[in-house]
Amino acid sequence: MAESRQPQVHDAHDSHGGSVAAWTAVGLIMVGFLIMSIAVLVKSVPLFVVGAVVIVLGAIAGKVLSAMGFGVSGKPGA
Repeated sequence: MAESRQPQVHDAHDSHGGSVAAWTAVGLIMVGFLIMSIAVLVKSVPLFVVGAVVIVLGAIAGKVLSAMGFGVSGKPGA
């Protein structure tokens, strides 16, 4: 009779970016992509540039918040 194997489940997981810094960065980047997508549909170069700026600001905001201690480690400068 064949043994039924259960997949191994690990209880201890490292954080997968569940921090204020990560959520803020991802949220802003998603909004930027949405703006850029709308800009392509309506053929608006200035709106596309605004979306790109929002994406860059999202990446910067994530790094700044992480440096302030709102990242995964919770330690400023980490």
